Amino acid sequence: MTHLPEKLADGYRSFMAGRYTSERDRYRTLAREGQEPHTMVIACCDSRAAPELIFDAGPGELFVVRNVANLVPPYEPDGQFHGTSAALEFAVQSLKVSSILVLGHGRCGGISAALSPDAPPLSPGDFIGRWMKLVSPAAEAVSGNELMTVSERQTALERISIRYSIANLRTFPCVQILEKKERLKIYGAWFDISTGELWVMDPETGNFERPDID
Repeated sequence: MTHLPEKLADGYRSFMAGRYTSERDRYRTLAREGQEPHTMVIACCDSRAAPELIFDAGPGELFVVRNVANLVPPYEPDGQFHGTSAALEFAVQSLKVSSILVLGHGRCGGISAALSPDAPPLSPGDFIGRWMKLVSPAAEAVSGNELMTVSERQTALERISIRYSIANLRTFPCVQILEKKERLKIYGAWFDISTGELWVMDPETGNFERPDID
């Protein structure tokens, strides 16, 4: 496989010899009958926070969309290109997932960029800067808190952004309708890369708590 990076080629060989071989029937069933994932996960594209690994998910179990800082934009049917919104619409209306999880994580580069709006653009077109404006009001409030350390501001905005995304999810009519009918549930969680801990958001208070996994 000379047209792939060596790491990817080696990984594919390992996949075919290992996981695919052990789950061949599952893959063939999915190919024949289609996918029926139970949960949509809206996660960050950070390479250290892959939902399938965090939740030990098999093929066909999770419908995952990843973007910078796991953000959900508000419902805006304006004729522009909306990748996350399109994935959300497909998951809810076509795949009929029963749950949506917004999954944030520690040490997020997008959140760091939002907290440093005067820093040089991270890309020539500054797409990241424009994208992170979705949480700019919260970023400004957190940045102005001199009682917090840099690390505390980072974690605070990472978690606040999850609540922002959940609020924006609820601006989509299809989500509103199904949640009201109790056919769709929405969750928030934050993953600590350094410890592997998962902090789950309480839907009533918005606080993040570590669940008992024993």
